[in-house]
Amino acid sequence: MRIISWNVNGYRAAWKKGWADWLASAGADVVGIQETKAWPEQLSEEQLRPLGWHSVFAQAEKKGYSGVATFSKKAPSSTQVGFGDPPFDTEGRVVITEHEGVLLANIYFPNGKRDEIRLRHKMDFYEKTLTYFSALRSAGKKIVVCGDYNSAHREIDLARPKENENVSGFLPEERAWIDRWINAGFVDVFRRFHPDKPEQYTWWDQVTRARERNVGWRIDYHFVSDNLVNAITDAWISPDVMGSDHCPVGIEVDLQQL
Repeated sequence: MRIISWNVNGYRAAWKKGWADWLASAGADVVGIQETKAWPEQLSEEQLRPLGWHSVFAQAEKKGYSGVATFSKKAPSSTQVGFGDPPFDTEGRVVITEHEGVLLANIYFPNGKRDEIRLRHKMDFYEKTLTYFSALRSAGKKIVVCGDYNSAHREIDLARPKENENVSGFLPEERAWIDRWINAGFVDVFRRFHPDKPEQYTWWDQVTRARERNVGWRIDYHFVSDNLVNAITDAWISPDVMGSDHCPVGIEVDLQQL
């Protein structure tokens, strides 16, 4: 089962840039997209169910903001929108679906750059994520938490670490939370397969045309629970896929090893 995650920076804009063609050629079984910036009622039937795929959308209360959607070739065995906790659900950042015994959380984590209030909300959202999925892991669930985490973990994960030490996305407290996430039993599977590979980024600033110089950040991940990690056979980044300021990231799960 191939699971791909991509912050599309506007689903309707991505659709106009050929997103459906990409989906048809990506070889995925499940795709989670973030920053849809769309409510389902704003979309055509073709956009809601491209290629006949099943879809689950979470939208923000404010139109044109945030939002995630998960598409799957087969209908998921269960679906959930949000954590069920209003302070964290008003921005439409979470869809949780189950596929072939794998619980997939597609999350668009908050950005903390605007001000201290948003940084605090981001850290609270991180804490909610840690608590929520740690409990599910303890209950024996096999979990994938994919999406735009809006933070780089280590210096290898961004092109200019020293210059960004005091910028949200690479602050000590954000990096420390990722350490705690890992210590709680969640594995950054891209780094499991490519532990020391440099210049592997998933987001580039469009204003400075940073993608042309590969001056980027790796902030899009698949973290999987440690009871699932041995079934992951590959993890990759697709920097050549255009259409957003992010690129797709993917993993492959050997269902026979579950």
